[in-house]
Amino acid sequence: MEFFNLHTHKSTIQPNVIEIVNQYPQEFDATIPYYSIGIHPWFIVEEQIESDLLIIESKLNEANCLAVGECGLDKRTEIPMELQQMVFEKQLLLAQQYQKPVVIHCVAAFQEVIALKKKLNISVPMLIHGFSKKTQVAKQLVDTGFYISFGKYLLLNTELEVVFRSVPNNRFFLETDTVEEGIEAVYELAAKYKGISVKEMQQLVNGNFLEVFKIEL
Repeated sequence: MEFFNLHTHKSTIQPNVIEIVNQYPQEFDATIPYYSIGIHPWFIVEEQIESDLLIIESKLNEANCLAVGECGLDKRTEIPMELQQMVFEKQLLLAQQYQKPVVIHCVAAFQEVIALKKKLNISVPMLIHGFSKKTQVAKQLVDTGFYISFGKYLLLNTELEVVFRSVPNNRFFLETDTVEEGIEAVYELAAKYKGISVKEMQQLVNGNFLEVFKIEL
């Protein structure tokens, strides 16, 4: 595997890229090679939570379902936090039951996400996608067992260089999320920030992939 894209909303199907494409339960596309599936906190519909969870659970035994998510907590959306937490908890418990990593959307709710990990005793890998916060938040997440994924904001905000460099090499992933740039551009910038070659960056990410997902692709 030359490049691994932890989180994207657009399947590009390139021979040298493994990408986890974000899928929503009611819009599932069986043609996507590898995917995560979850209820995003923005798109919680109370009347279909149970049916969404049943669809998610039905996919978790499939080999090409690599993770639960993206799911999580967002204090800047209108969905009530109590409802968000309930839906997030249910997905975390499914991930734990089926031993799948979790791709997490978190906005202004890092302490709550950390608290839920501890409360539910979640031992599967939890990955914060699209990280854009300061070094001390990154350190707290790493210290409590999270992985951190960088992409869109790494490309857009040069101040994130210091944050990215502070994250241990065995605790990060790279992604594109919704940007037009390909994953190769993210690898190039990440390698530059870490002071290593793109090939060395590929080896680092491949090692992290094997550690988290326990499979060789």
